[in-house]
Amino acid sequence: MDKKPRRILLVDDDVELVTLLVDYLTLEGFEAEGAHDGPDGLHRLALGDFDLVVLDVMMPGMNGIDVLREIRSTNSVPVLMLTAKGDPIERIIGLELGADDYVAKPCPPRELVARINAILRRASRWGAPDMPLSAGPLTISSTSRTATVHDQPIDLTTTEFSLLELLARQIGKPVPKEDIYPRVLGRTMGPYDRAIDVHVSSVRHKLAAVVGKAVTIDSIRGIGYQLVVHPDVPS
Repeated sequence: MDKKPRRILLVDDDVELVTLLVDYLTLEGFEAEGAHDGPDGLHRLALGDFDLVVLDVMMPGMNGIDVLREIRSTNSVPVLMLTAKGDPIERIIGLELGADDYVAKPCPPRELVARINAILRRASRWGAPDMPLSAGPLTISSTSRTATVHDQPIDLTTTEFSLLELLARQIGKPVPKEDIYPRVLGRTMGPYDRAIDVHVSSVRHKLAAVVGKAVTIDSIRGIGYQLVVHPDVPS
């Protein structure tokens, strides 16, 4: 039985680029569809069952940041942002709003496909059933890719879940940033790269909202991060 191709939605006002990328992704085995502005992208996303959205930040009218904000209000679909080269502010804002990763334009189609595949592998990593991970009141299921506290789910993006799962598997132990990047983002850490820092900040806020200080992600200076359970702190 043939495997159903993964569906990709490209949202960018550059018509020529979208056409090129749709053709390239189709040759790579994806089912790709293009939209040339934010409202059209949101409309297509609402109608179609997409596995990932590639979203340009710099678009006239409704820009990519506004589109991402709308997407995250109703949808947890993985989002890969296309940002201007050398503009860290756009990247940080996108990650804070729930983007899974970013790639700077101009981007070779081959690199874009590699980033897409890395995100999709994380989003669909369904292995054999395993025992859920426990960290105080927090329960993490690798099989269903859910994190819950007292049976209440925590709303995490694909990347945020992968990050939390990795730290939970090494609970109480520092995990170096150099190890986090390839295992969570599927790429090496770049110079002045703050992507993981932003994802950690987001997970911290979401954890604190449901468990307070009973489970924290601590920064280990010069190394990385570790997940810590504080058993004497009520959740």
